[in-house]
Amino acid sequence: MSLKPWREIIVPHPDVLNGTFQQSEFAADLTAVRTGRATAEYGDAKSFYARTFITEGMGRLLTQVAQRLNGKGGEPVIQLQTSFGGGKTHTMLAVYHLANRQCALSDLAGIPALLDQAGVMDVPAAKVAVLDGTAHAPGQAWKQGQQAVHTLWGEMAWQLGGAEAFSLVKAADANGTSPGKDVLCTLLTQCAPCVVLLDELVVYIRQFVESQALTGGTFDSNLSFIQSLTEAAKLVPNAVVLASLPESNSQAGGPRGVAALQSLEAVFNRVQAIWKTVAPEEAFEIVRRRLFESIRDAKARDLTCRAFADAYIAERAKVPQETQEARYFDRMVQSYPIHPEVFTQLYEEWTTIDGFQRTRGVLKLMAKVIYRLWQDDNKDLMILPGSLPLYDGSARNELVYYLGPGWDPVIDRDIDGERAETTVIETKEPRFGSVQAARRVARTVFLGSAPSSVTTKPGIRGLDRARVLLGCLQPGQTSSDYSDALDRLAGKLHYLNSSGDKTQEETRYWFDTRANLRREMEERKQRFEDGAVRGRMAEVLKRITSNAAFFDGTHIFTPHSDVPDDSALRLIMLPPEQFYSREAAQVAFEGVLEYVKHHGTTPRYRGNRLLFVAPDHGALTRLRDCIRVALAWKSIVEDVEQNRLTLDNLQTNQAKKELITAEEVLPRVTREVYKWLLCPSQDTPTSPKATVEVFPLNTASASLGPEIERVCTDNVLVITTWSPIHLREELKKLYWKVDKNAIGGMAFWEDTLRYLYLPRLKSSQVLEQAIIKGAGSRDFFGTAYGQHEGKFDGFKFGDANVQLDDTLLLIEPTVAKAYEAANPPIMPPGPTPPGPGPLPPGPGPTPTSPIPSGPTPSGPALTPKPRAFHGNVAIAATTAKMRLVQVAEEIIAVLAADPNADVKVTLEIQVNFPSGASDQTKRAITENAKTLNFKNADWE
Repeated sequence: MSLKPWREIIVPHPDVLNGTFQQSEFAADLTAVRTGRATAEYGDAKSFYARTFITEGMGRLLTQVAQRLNGKGGEPVIQLQTSFGGGKTHTMLAVYHLANRQCALSDLAGIPALLDQAGVMDVPAAKVAVLDGTAHAPGQAWKQGQQAVHTLWGEMAWQLGGAEAFSLVKAADANGTSPGKDVLCTLLTQCAPCVVLLDELVVYIRQFVESQALTGGTFDSNLSFIQSLTEAAKLVPNAVVLASLPESNSQAGGPRGVAALQSLEAVFNRVQAIWKTVAPEEAFEIVRRRLFESIRDAKARDLTCRAFADAYIAERAKVPQETQEARYFDRMVQSYPIHPEVFTQLYEEWTTIDGFQRTRGVLKLMAKVIYRLWQDDNKDLMILPGSLPLYDGSARNELVYYLGPGWDPVIDRDIDGERAETTVIETKEPRFGSVQAARRVARTVFLGSAPSSVTTKPGIRGLDRARVLLGCLQPGQTSSDYSDALDRLAGKLHYLNSSGDKTQEETRYWFDTRANLRREMEERKQRFEDGAVRGRMAEVLKRITSNAAFFDGTHIFTPHSDVPDDSALRLIMLPPEQFYSREAAQVAFEGVLEYVKHHGTTPRYRGNRLLFVAPDHGALTRLRDCIRVALAWKSIVEDVEQNRLTLDNLQTNQAKKELITAEEVLPRVTREVYKWLLCPSQDTPTSPKATVEVFPLNTASASLGPEIERVCTDNVLVITTWSPIHLREELKKLYWKVDKNAIGGMAFWEDTLRYLYLPRLKSSQVLEQAIIKGAGSRDFFGTAYGQHEGKFDGFKFGDANVQLDDTLLLIEPTVAKAYEAANPPIMPPGPTPPGPGPLPPGPGPTPTSPIPSGPTPSGPALTPKPRAFHGNVAIAATTAKMRLVQVAEEIIAVLAADPNADVKVTLEIQVNFPSGASDQTKRAITENAKTLNFKNADWE
């Protein structure tokens, strides 16, 4: 069964539907009622009780009055002292109509049952005197018929007994002195049963000026009258006096009002006030009766309230704990169609504002809210805090009036309206727009937090997440929509503040007329130019690539002229302007090939040592924004520390937390942006041009360096361990030819640094290990350390005892086998067999002379060690830079590494100018040669 919206279950009174529900019409005015000028709902006893909910406090008071008028006990004097708008005058009207009714007692709704509980059979009709402190001026007489009346006691006597009763106090009325307890006792006895209602006494008495007599008496004479009246009422068993006083000095109206209040309190202090403030649960019924007609479909109401209760149970961890109690269902039934949370915020927060009346203020506000919702065909199941139509000028003004200036721009920009940020968010995000999540969240936060901007109520400011969700959530909806909307608003709105850890439910949210730090941050964001953003981006990249030990060097936004052209394996982080996207890949590709081909103004020769990471074009905007946010927060914190910006402690802590959060976001967002690994490649030596391969990086991995290493190794972009099989295949495919059957190991290494179609080895050690493994077998290649006149120096085949250096040759295996067969290794001579030993003694000829000994055979002659090296090489001018670097690394450095070597290098340059050298060239060369300490720099 589908749930019905509130408008199909209960209908507002006609004056609410027509928008004619004005405060002047429902303000309880005792004088207007007594004189017959009040509207029917207040002036007619039957209509008044039909719309009045008898609260616990009112019931006790009416019982006391009924008992007193019957002469069966009851308090003779009752003091009503509550906060502004607490229902004092309304309670006095209930007493007035009970005592002065013009209808049967049974026609007063709620009264018969109340009297039955009190054990009272009937309430006799009584005379009622209404002394309204706002009705007359103490310095000006007024007329009752033909009789001039000057004082409160004269007015009381006339209302109770006309001219006859007035004669008892006529003299005292004329001279402004109190008539005394005995006279008043006689007066009350003659008019009993009677009721005296004293309303707004402070307003009347505070008008008297010290040491100045008025026609209405003096300050002291009026206090004496009140004291005498209370004493007389105690002596008349069926007379009762009710007086209303403000609750606090702030409601008394200036120093004279405070003095009057304190004096009146001293008079009434011996009288126990029995008034009990209206409880929120009682306010539910008061408002419902005054604004709505009777419920048409109680079953539908109960189903709706049960659905709300079930929804709260389902979301138990995300809504306040009180919603899990059974009595919360009862509260919803009592307050229907207004949600209890509306009353909670109005009675706990808004009634703390000076001037906001507990009953009248709530009634007036809700009348305007209900009128606008009814006109707009609102289909909410109940009227929640999130339902308040703050876009409506009348409803908004009713709230803003009590808050003071500055709230209109807050509502217009952040909370509700066609141009509000909440409306923009809902337009862009259908998930929010379908339930008006952003506006409902903002309205709820406003209702619960705005009063704290103008009150000094102690406690933690703002609403927590659970109470915000309570003000928005309806059956059939998920709390995540509103929770996500709250997070979005916390990051977007200018006047929404928050405190606490944003990852915890304890975070509290509130609106204020002062723009929050986010607005300051948004304004500062615009100050940072692209250069500052680019520099900060480079810093973050440096931090997240610090663990990229797989590479010999990492270069961030480095121009190709500053990236060394050497054998080191290097990672290039492309700048943001060289972005990559599948739709526009050419920008990044051109940037990669520019690095591969150029080293400044000269060609790059070792382009196969470079790998690249490019930013994703679609995510760059977000990264730039996050960087600007971090820079803005940093500038705010720095300005606070340098006393260039003044913030309170809460805002200072917020700025520091926001800075920490912004800084923590940057590495993650940067990882999401720099997500493309680009690898230059070429299929074959004859391929027309180089290309770029693209590999996605996993942005969810723990760190960037290991992720790049994984992609490089998994896709064989960089080889860390190489098999001799692959080495042999590369040599067979590109190097071993009919006329060339051996290739230098270092020459092959150098080629892998240069040519994109060759494997990219991590280092020369990878090649050396592959050579050593292959040399130990007769399947891959033979080795030698030089070749001349068809002979291989140091030829080996199947011997792993080799070392990669400039002289090492790798020989095609069939050639190595043929060479080995044609040039078998020379076995070294074995040991000389031992000669005959001395003849044994015995008979035989005795040698007459010794056997001559020939020359002693010598071993192989030792080759003398070379003692000097001389070398010269012709270098083409166009490749001089690269060749000089090679000579320095591979010749001079090797020689200098020998501790016994005394290395001297002389560079000879010979240049001919057939047409003669220009003066500019001559001057530049002469100056540079002098700077570089050339020994000779002669021109001919």
